[in-house]
Amino acid sequence: MIIETLNLTKLYDGKPGCRDICLSVSEGQVFGFLGPNGAGKSTVVKTLIGLLRPTDGQGMVLGQPLGNKQVRRKIGFLPENFRFQEWLTGRELLEFHGAMYGLERRFLKERIPVVLEMVRLRGREREPIRSYSKGMQQRLGIASALLPDPELVFLDEPTSALDPIGRREIREIIKNLRSESKTVFLNSHLLSEVEMTCDHVAFIKGGIILDQGRLSNFTGGKQVVSLRYTGSPRILESIRAVSQEVFIDNGLVQVAVASEDLLPVLASIVVQNGGDLYEMTTSGFSLEDVFINIMGEAADDYHCTPHLSRDAE
Repeated sequence: MIIETLNLTKLYDGKPGCRDICLSVSEGQVFGFLGPNGAGKSTVVKTLIGLLRPTDGQGMVLGQPLGNKQVRRKIGFLPENFRFQEWLTGRELLEFHGAMYGLERRFLKERIPVVLEMVRLRGREREPIRSYSKGMQQRLGIASALLPDPELVFLDEPTSALDPIGRREIREIIKNLRSESKTVFLNSHLLSEVEMTCDHVAFIKGGIILDQGRLSNFTGGKQVVSLRYTGSPRILESIRAVSQEVFIDNGLVQVAVASEDLLPVLASIVVQNGGDLYEMTTSGFSLEDVFINIMGEAADDYHCTPHLSRDAE
């Protein structure tokens, strides 16, 4: 495993930034870490890369305990809301960050053109950073994270505040990293970006992981059936009995089912129980549907083992 943690906990003045975090991330994965603002995503990332010391629990990154100095040389990190020295040129910034990594000048001379090409900034490296667009600065930040040719890359909200073109450019960079067998840990609250780039996901709320597993196990093959009907409460009880998940939005009953074969069954349940069916539509089960459903669940009794079950399906 590239990342493996057991009950990893970080407290701030006795209050949990994250609690009992159990993660398993394999080599070559693009792992999406999802949650609302303030959920504890950045705390987990900073603890994994060694910027914060855990209060309790255990963790291994690249086969070594958290905070190992040799491992840090194999990790790339793009923090959220980073700020660069705007008077520097793009190349000067990369040279500066390369020196902080402890990289030799000979290596940097060869590596800088490579990472500039990867992020599509070749030819713009001698321009001052103040002249860069937000998207260009994000790409420069990724170039900096890729300088040591890392095995593991942490990207904390890399597409935040970018326009659609900028987000697409970042997605392409992430896909290229995956093709090189790099492991990417993507910390984001933008569900559409995660859905297009990640193969595994974990959901965190209030510093606690609620669920995790393969993205396809959350969304693949499922259908959402929207029903609008009138009738007795036993209709909903019968619908729940044959469905995977049920949630209600403004009087519309939304039902997750494994296949369209259950559509006649759902219609029959309403009619046979004396109800009137006014609307019945189907759509795919999106990551947004999953996110809203999971974030609404209680997480008071979190344990590690149950949340590994998605990969076992």
